[in-house]
Amino acid sequence: MATTIRAATPADVPQILVFIRALAAYERAPDAVTATEEGLMRDGFGPNPFYSCLIAEHDGQPAGFALYFFNYSTWMGRPGIYLEDIFVQPEFRGLGIGKALLKQVAAIAVEKGCPRLQWEVLDWNTPAIEFYRAMGAEFLDEWRNVRIIAEALERLAGVPTDRSSSVGWLTGVPTDRSSSVGWLTGVEGQQP
Repeated sequence: MATTIRAATPADVPQILVFIRALAAYERAPDAVTATEEGLMRDGFGPNPFYSCLIAEHDGQPAGFALYFFNYSTWMGRPGIYLEDIFVQPEFRGLGIGKALLKQVAAIAVEKGCPRLQWEVLDWNTPAIEFYRAMGAEFLDEWRNVRIIAEALERLAGVPTDRSSSVGWLTGVPTDRSSSVGWLTGVEGQQP
């Protein structure tokens, strides 16, 4: 039985979404996923990709994935990789696929000169915690995760909330976000 790890292609977008939904169900939040194939295609395979993804296959069957993106450490003055999701379908666990995915992301980090790979794990996910600890992961218990989403993000940015859009809280976000932060603040050229 052979396991292969490869870079995702646009044709994998439907399967990536299947993995995301399966991970959300495992993490006890099956209704939290609002991602769409269109959004995953745009944000991962468009002209300015925001993420990269690896697909694990076992005997030709989709078995798992790792989705990551680059971040930056101001203290190190170097880029790093943030592992947003890593997931292996239950029927493929125990075959070393999770370890193979994590090793491949680590190899990409080393190849790109990134001295750090980081991610989050839910405090109740004991199997994952033990797995990561065995891989040499350091747990940063003194740090708290912080985020602002949806309407709170719009309020902070000073952007009026438009409930009539099918995109929801992302109203007015252009598909080409490469120019300035104007798309975020709603005022072209204004710095946050």
